[in-house]
Amino acid sequence: MKIICVMGARPNFVKVAALYRAFTKHPEFSVKLLHTGQHYDDVMYRVFLRQLSLPDPDFSLNIRGGSHTEQTANIMLGFEKILLNERPDMVFVVGDVNSSLACALVAVKEAVKVAHIEAGLRSGDKAMPEEINRILIDHISDELFVSEMSAVANLQSENIGADKIHFVGNVMIDSLIYCKGRAMELSVFERLGLKSNAYFVMTMHRPSNVDSSQALIELIGLIEAVSNLGAVVFPVHPRTKSSLIRHGFWDKVQRINGLILLAPQGYLEFFNLVANAILVITDSGGVQEETTFLDVPCVTFRANTERPATTEGGSNYLVGGVAAVDTAIGIIKKILNEEKKQTSLPPLWDGFASERIAEIVKKKYTK
Repeated sequence: MKIICVMGARPNFVKVAALYRAFTKHPEFSVKLLHTGQHYDDVMYRVFLRQLSLPDPDFSLNIRGGSHTEQTANIMLGFEKILLNERPDMVFVVGDVNSSLACALVAVKEAVKVAHIEAGLRSGDKAMPEEINRILIDHISDELFVSEMSAVANLQSENIGADKIHFVGNVMIDSLIYCKGRAMELSVFERLGLKSNAYFVMTMHRPSNVDSSQALIELIGLIEAVSNLGAVVFPVHPRTKSSLIRHGFWDKVQRINGLILLAPQGYLEFFNLVANAILVITDSGGVQEETTFLDVPCVTFRANTERPATTEGGSNYLVGGVAAVDTAIGIIKKILNEEKKQTSLPPLWDGFASERIAEIVKKKYTK
């Protein structure tokens, strides 16, 4: 059975790595990797391949920036040529990025089966481009592999057939467990002069939090407030840095006492920083899952989340946009006073989600 796995952005590499390891254990599968180029810098791409033990992609589209429409259209045009030449039996797409939607659309129009990893997640906020991508991918896919129970309910409420829905667990956790030993051997926080459980980690990249001048003023206020409570390690996403420079705030951010600015980190380095932090501040969906698995408190600057398992049983606290500084500081102070909530790991976040997916596909599509 010929499979193409699509990768576009950093979180995709983490999830595809787990799938690749699982599928290549079975001689029934021939797996090829496609990188669309949505994330293309070495710090956003090449280092992830190396650290996750992924080979170089079989196909690279080299699609770079552009609007959502440009990016999606260019990926579709590039992938169509590869699909028609390769004629795979199934295309695997992960998450909610433009690369996943574009390749799913091309595949389904050419009557190639589509499998969606992380299906059924919903934030309820259609102002987010990712929400549109999720919904569209789910409704055109043949197989939907689900990471948490809320997603099963979402798909059922949208009248998607039960025969397509498979609750398998979280493939991102598979890679976390696979890499944990190597990540914990690093001393990233120590090289920064920090002690374990005595600093904060921050990531911010969503347009609503970093694109406008007003949002950046609020973000800087947040950083200043948190840095008064302890050291803040901030690996700066290229989008965020570009916006800070464009709006004239970069020099001001560099002068904040207690703030340690870093370039985007490799997978293992970021894992090491998060695992040893007292608390993480973010607007990332994947970081909400990683901190829940690691039982590190996470304050998320979003009004909603497509991953409710991280707030209902996990270590995640939703506070709203970057203007919600007072709410966030109140939560952070409670956590520093050991008043954090009791947590539990969501079902099937056990490191075997990819193996379950491989077994389902093997049983259903191979003899």
